[in-house]
Amino acid sequence: MAASNGKAGKEKTKAFSVLDSDSHIVETQEIWTKYLDSEYLTLGKFALWREEGKTNSYLKVNGKIFRDTMNTNIPRHAIWQPGMSWEDVGGLDPDVRHEKNPGASDAQARLKDMDTMGVDQTVLYPTWFAEGFHLIEDPDVAYALARAYNDWIADFCSAAPERLFAVAMIPLQNLDFAEQELERIKTIDCFKGAFIRPMFIEERYFTHPYYDPLWAALERLEITAAVHPANGWWNPEWTSHGQFMEKMKTRLTKMTLLAEGGGGPGAGGGNGGNLGFLAAGDLGHPMSQVISPWLDNHMFVGAALIGFTVMERYPKMKVVMAHGKASWMEEILEKMEASALTFPLLHKYPVSTEPEEMWEEGEVMLGFDAQERMVQQLSEDYVEKVVWGSNYPQQDTTSAWDAIKLLSDAGIKDETIARMLGGNAAAQFGITPVQAV
Repeated sequence: MAASNGKAGKEKTKAFSVLDSDSHIVETQEIWTKYLDSEYLTLGKFALWREEGKTNSYLKVNGKIFRDTMNTNIPRHAIWQPGMSWEDVGGLDPDVRHEKNPGASDAQARLKDMDTMGVDQTVLYPTWFAEGFHLIEDPDVAYALARAYNDWIADFCSAAPERLFAVAMIPLQNLDFAEQELERIKTIDCFKGAFIRPMFIEERYFTHPYYDPLWAALERLEITAAVHPANGWWNPEWTSHGQFMEKMKTRLTKMTLLAEGGGGPGAGGGNGGNLGFLAAGDLGHPMSQVISPWLDNHMFVGAALIGFTVMERYPKMKVVMAHGKASWMEEILEKMEASALTFPLLHKYPVSTEPEEMWEEGEVMLGFDAQERMVQQLSEDYVEKVVWGSNYPQQDTTSAWDAIKLLSDAGIKDETIARMLGGNAAAQFGITPVQAV
């Protein structure tokens, strides 16, 4: 799969509703300047803030600045537009400043892009908040910022309430606050999930009993847990696999400099100097986005949902594992079966249901992209457990037309494609399907 273009054409028709279960919104500074309670403005900008200038960009978390590690002329988090192929993105001139896709932050522009992409409805995930929100140290400020983000995104979705939906930010820094915000967003129609980044928070993973009230509240309120990894573009802290991969560039740079006797960009040493340049500027994030999303997601599923028996103890809680592919699940289940039979996974919550049975009966869906050959070849094994996402407007976006063609070319039946690209997600998020395209 080399290209994604999203171009409309006479041959592009469909008889079902497509629900994009993983698209992104790029937050504007209005969240702080308009929606954040004024008493928290200073503290809020200290706790989490995105700055984008002509010469540099950074994310600030708890007063610490994490500068963009890739070329700031190409905003890869919002660069894709209908009509662009992946080759087009890769061929952009790095010395020329390229503007973000307006649909990243403007509702009307996004709706036009959705029409061109063949997308009828979409669920919006954050960008800057995905990276930094769970790292905020002050629970009161996190709560204030969560309310501000949720009010802002609710207004965004009001432009087309039957087509635009969102996952809410929930202040996991204090589960009393988290439950209060869950109660509040439950009354706002656009919210169909609660955002969770699979990572360590305050040195606790989601296998900790601290999070049991969260699972209970999500199940009771019938709010889907929307789990989405963040690759570490802006804040390479040590909390998830993405940040580990980001650190490769620093390690490789040091190794190269030592091997070449101090060679580097502009220095002698031939190929070694070039390798040092590539390691310093390019290798970290490209490797991170390839490897870390599925590692983060399968750790959450294997350790928390199955190993910590969250699925068994909260069987009605719905979960969507976005942006981590789906093909890995078969292997994880095989390994979990062996572990469950040979030794207890947890002493506090011993597994009493076989992992495969727990998985089959549990309310968990995996986000997939249509390029996954395993899903194409074994579609009937995955059809009940997958939801499609475009990743719009990030650099590797694909359109619904791309997905339909790939799945059709693989011989998958229309009714199966309809479930994989829309029906499953609509049921999982509790969204009434509409066909606008």
